[in-house]
Amino acid sequence: MRKTLCGVGGLALSLVASGVMAQSLTQDEIDKLGNELTPIGAEKSGNADGTIPEWTGGLPTDAGQPLEDNFYENPFANDQPEFVITAQNYQEYREKLTPGQVAMFERYPDTFQMPIYETKRTVGYPEETYEQVKRTAGQAKLVNGGDGISDFSHGSFAFPIPKSGAEVVWNHMTRARSNVKRWYMQAMPQTNGSYNLIKMEEEVGYPQYMDDVNEAEVPNTLLYFKQRVNAPARLAGNVLLVHDTLDQLKEPRMAWVYNAGQRRVRRAPQVSYDGPGTASDGMRTSDNFSMYNGAPDRYDWKLIGKKEIYVPYNAYKLTEKGVKYDDVLKAGHINPEFTRYELHRVWEVQGDVKQGQRHIYAQRNFFVDEDSWMINLADHYDGRGTLWRVGEGHIAFAYKEKLPGYALETLYDLLAGRYIALGMYTEETSAPQYDFDPSYNQFTPAALRASGVR
Repeated sequence: MRKTLCGVGGLALSLVASGVMAQSLTQDEIDKLGNELTPIGAEKSGNADGTIPEWTGGLPTDAGQPLEDNFYENPFANDQPEFVITAQNYQEYREKLTPGQVAMFERYPDTFQMPIYETKRTVGYPEETYEQVKRTAGQAKLVNGGDGISDFSHGSFAFPIPKSGAEVVWNHMTRARSNVKRWYMQAMPQTNGSYNLIKMEEEVGYPQYMDDVNEAEVPNTLLYFKQRVNAPARLAGNVLLVHDTLDQLKEPRMAWVYNAGQRRVRRAPQVSYDGPGTASDGMRTSDNFSMYNGAPDRYDWKLIGKKEIYVPYNAYKLTEKGVKYDDVLKAGHINPEFTRYELHRVWEVQGDVKQGQRHIYAQRNFFVDEDSWMINLADHYDGRGTLWRVGEGHIAFAYKEKLPGYALETLYDLLAGRYIALGMYTEETSAPQYDFDPSYNQFTPAALRASGVR
């Protein structure tokens, strides 16, 4: 049995930009959860013109036939695009595009396209998740201006009715997830489209779903993460271990790496912020992983408001068993034939580097799906104010597990003409395993050497 971690109505799309800290929720606000709001805080109703439908609970667990090796059937395999946005017509749709999407059309006018499909609000969660969110709503508190959170140990969706940018960011980082083991690829195509595959193996555990972990003894622990490189041979056996916390100023992230060539375990303080991502050829930072992760303390987060944007969604074409990586990975960007965009409501949050802090991204704008609190799109600006990298999180809902995730993450470097793609598993022997039942001993520095044996 899989273990799962257990807007806002009346807030107009023209919500005034705000960077203020949130106030406690009233009981009247909490009572909106599950009524005019979905149980995790999205607007339940559709939009005025009907292009975004009402949320009715998400896809049922039997939405498609079960397949072998943990793969899912594409429930929308017969869908066709309603229209396609191209470099020739994108100006007609500009109000529903992000600056990053506009920049992609201008950077790759001959090849970048966005096929637009009927919007389907497929995301839903188990009943126990909804009960937990209702029970804990209003309890979590921002620490040190949003750098961490307190009074919210081992739950999900800390701020279902957010009132600040920091709260939206924390909803992404405390979104409902599961213990998982997965095998996937990472690639950094050159400008001509050539690439080498980096084969990765990953295990993630959450304290509340690990039988040998006493939750009371690790109240500030968010998750345990282990990542091993399986190929190419020159990198095989290198392992990364991370212990993440809810308040990283109180207890900073702890990270270790095992270098197979040296056969040594070392502390890895560089695995944070803008430190280089594992085997990424400098194409992503550590905090680009999972669209954004880690301590948010280097930014001031401003809530811009809610918008209707065309976002990558229901990306089942990128999860179908047997899809060839070579068919997906093309020069400049992934093949549009494997993408699906839909109109959804998103929260926009802008992060500006704090005075006295540093990061290679001076500004980041996140576009966060209201139904899952997952970052769908991310624009990254350099110190000169130039739009530099554009991130896409192609969301697909694991309906049997009642759990959304990223079928693929892409980060496009507009200046270099290259990109990184990570998370694809369609040529692997198994899709992600959500029945993974790890022990704490798998996430200790002492276990790294054994994990890295070639």
